[in-house]
Amino acid sequence: MNAFHQLSATSLRGQTIAMSDYANRVVLVVNTASQCGFTPQYAGLESLYQKYRERGFVVLGFPCNQFGQQEPGSADDIAATCLVNYGVSFPMFAKTDVNGPNAHPLFKLLTAARPGLFGPSIRWNFTKFLIGRDGQVLRRFAPFTKPEKIEPFVRAALNA
Repeated sequence: MNAFHQLSATSLRGQTIAMSDYANRVVLVVNTASQCGFTPQYAGLESLYQKYRERGFVVLGFPCNQFGQQEPGSADDIAATCLVNYGVSFPMFAKTDVNGPNAHPLFKLLTAARPGLFGPSIRWNFTKFLIGRDGQVLRRFAPFTKPEKIEPFVRAALNA
């Protein structure tokens, strides 16, 4: 089992979820925020999830309050924003640090595998990481990259 599949994270409802639950699936990990200019990307992420989930694709959302305090709410607030405003049905996790000494091990792994233009740290909300069925980090996408622009990479990973 590779490093990605050995990790776990806490769901928005407080349950520990093993990343091994996503073995043999293509995964898009996204650090999210409910009060960000990129928040409307939730709709595109949900659309991508709905379109490809039967083929083994999943989006994992990780709310983060490290950028402009754009995710200040509780788990219930986050769930309400995601469901009511954007119809999100993909798995959402507890508020997570993605940078710094308290960064979740998942984000340490992702940023080490695919550093960005300005180094390994995440610069803003809605940075996305595409992970292959084997748990290898395939690509990193900037916050401004809309989900529909990621679709060809998702299809390629699903067909690999």
